[in-house]
Amino acid sequence: MQAALRLLLPALILYALPLAAQQPAVQSAPAPQTTLSESPLTPPPPPAWLQGRPESMKDSMLVPNAPGLSAKSAAEMKLEQIRLPPGFRIALWAQGLPNARSIALGAKGTVFVGTRLIDSVYAVTEKEGKRQVRILLKGLQQPNGVAFHNGALYVAERSRILRYDNIEDHLDNPGKPVLVFDALPRDEPHGWKYLTVGPDGWLYFGIGAPCNICVPPDTHAQIVRVDPNKGILETVARGVRNSVGMAFHPNTRELWFTENGRDWMGDDLPSDTLHRVSRKGMHFGYPYCHQGDVPDPQWGRGRACGEFAPPVLQLGPHVAPLGMRFYTGKMFPAEFRNRIIIANHGSWNRTNKLGFNLMQVTLDAQGKAVKYELFAEGWAEGNGYWGRPVDLQVMPDGALLVSDDAAGALYRISYQR
Repeated sequence: MQAALRLLLPALILYALPLAAQQPAVQSAPAPQTTLSESPLTPPPPPAWLQGRPESMKDSMLVPNAPGLSAKSAAEMKLEQIRLPPGFRIALWAQGLPNARSIALGAKGTVFVGTRLIDSVYAVTEKEGKRQVRILLKGLQQPNGVAFHNGALYVAERSRILRYDNIEDHLDNPGKPVLVFDALPRDEPHGWKYLTVGPDGWLYFGIGAPCNICVPPDTHAQIVRVDPNKGILETVARGVRNSVGMAFHPNTRELWFTENGRDWMGDDLPSDTLHRVSRKGMHFGYPYCHQGDVPDPQWGRGRACGEFAPPVLQLGPHVAPLGMRFYTGKMFPAEFRNRIIIANHGSWNRTNKLGFNLMQVTLDAQGKAVKYELFAEGWAEGNGYWGRPVDLQVMPDGALLVSDDAAGALYRISYQR
């Protein structure tokens, strides 16, 4: 009998298991309800501008400045407050360009203006002293970067580069663009681009880090160039957090660029910077070293700032340098020839705001910055502002155009002896 039971026991167990699974569970006290805020799921990451904020600054009230999405009236632009060196003056050149950002000049005098936060590109034309502002292109994704070359307008969106051929002959109907390159990252943080054409005919622009501070993917935090005819992409420089302004030296043909440093290291660190690319493949430090001599508190461990190319100049903490131009006109005094003019968009990650001005950099024959001084100020009022300079363009007569995305306008700075 016992032997028979031993033979039947495994079969009885296998038979009982599915039956047990079908039986109702023993009643017990209901589990407490979990609210959404108590969910054990990993919380979403903070927005990019909050990344890297230390615990010691968790109560900070600092937030990014409100974006300029509309255009101010002429009466709201306090140009009488702008202070310039003797002999210089500023005037409203064009208005009604909400979020006016990067500037490009056409061969026939058309001024093209990109936008970052709306989907448009503007064209400004002048006839018999009267200027017309028109929306040239619509429906684009952050068309911040604009460049003109060989009769064509190039537009840098977040993830692609477009070309509009013979654009100045088709301002009322630009037609469909030619796709130049469309394999760029799609990240929103620092995804907008500044675009310029190099002496080699290639298109140069930055791909910003997708964060405030992080170790970026190999596809980010660099300056690249694209052959507009073959669609070939090459890396020019690495370790560049977010550059939204660059230009080539008129004599040496070297690329120079402005760089926006990281946030949340305090009011006075790090400084934003000006850089010079003297050879392909240089690394400028991000995210390991800032302003050339300050290791990052997290990512700088085990690294030395001496590993990386230092900046030519420290421009000030959080001033947000954007557009830059070498002055090549003949209207300004001779000493301005080949000086760099920089548009400082203005700070947000600082208790007492800085920037909201134009600065000038004097270089010696070796390309060393020997003087950094104010050129124009007056857009800020205390800790607020009514305008924010973005980009610059030297005009054929030697005057300097300045875009302002907070006022939605273009200004003309001229000089008269």
